[in-house]
Amino acid sequence: MPDGSPLLRVEHLRKVYATTTGEVEAIGDLSFTMSHGELVCIVGPSGCGKTTLLKCLAGLLRPTSGRMEMDGAPVTGPSPAMAVVFQEYGRSLYPWLTVRGNVELPLRHKKLSRAVRDRIVTDAIEAVGLPQATLSHPWQLSGGMQQRVAIARAIAYQPEVLIMDEPFAAVDAQTRAELEDLVRLLHLTRGISTVFVTHDIDESVYLGQRVLVLSNSPTRVQEDLVIDLPSERDQLTTRALPRFTELRTHIYGQIQRARRGPAAAPRSAP
Repeated sequence: MPDGSPLLRVEHLRKVYATTTGEVEAIGDLSFTMSHGELVCIVGPSGCGKTTLLKCLAGLLRPTSGRMEMDGAPVTGPSPAMAVVFQEYGRSLYPWLTVRGNVELPLRHKKLSRAVRDRIVTDAIEAVGLPQATLSHPWQLSGGMQQRVAIARAIAYQPEVLIMDEPFAAVDAQTRAELEDLVRLLHLTRGISTVFVTHDIDESVYLGQRVLVLSNSPTRVQEDLVIDLPSERDQLTTRALPRFTELRTHIYGQIQRARRGPAAAPRSAP
């Protein structure tokens, strides 16, 4: 149960890759915390190391130095408390399994009765709006529906932290808006702590309670910005708010500053 301590703590994270021509420092000195139930978006210049950071958080990549903790315990490998939704949904779903089979797959190693497992899978599929597609295969679905299946699989796993790596980058604008609203609905109704990486500044402001703006590589947190918009949001009203425009303009300016490097003049917080 939450006791006021951070759910996720990252301290002085550093990642260096060895190459044939020497070392490349992808993440320089990166620290932040995340509370239980938060939805935190991460943005930054292209190539700044957002995906490297997520792989470290998920335990898929060992950092060179620094510390990551989940509920006070070090993250040293893939954690059963985390689930990841990737951008390339087509590669993450098994084409020979039905929608139900894909969603059920990560639950098979859990010690659950068949009845409980069926109930969890049905609930997850209904939560993403696909009850009619239960027996379909991924290749029979649109890209947006396939990503809904990937999200259903993640929430069926009932993670403490849901990590999403640019999950809507490959879908059209209308589908993207619908999926953004789905993520917000799941966060509000299920309270899943979510780390959402995106290259879309407007998306980060629309979705997030906080936005972490990363610097250029070697990466650090350039700004940790609280998004002070109403918790109830919709695509038309929220995006038309003057405060929405102020926030997205500020973040855009911060990313431009990150591209120019640390010598650029600082900008005041909004």
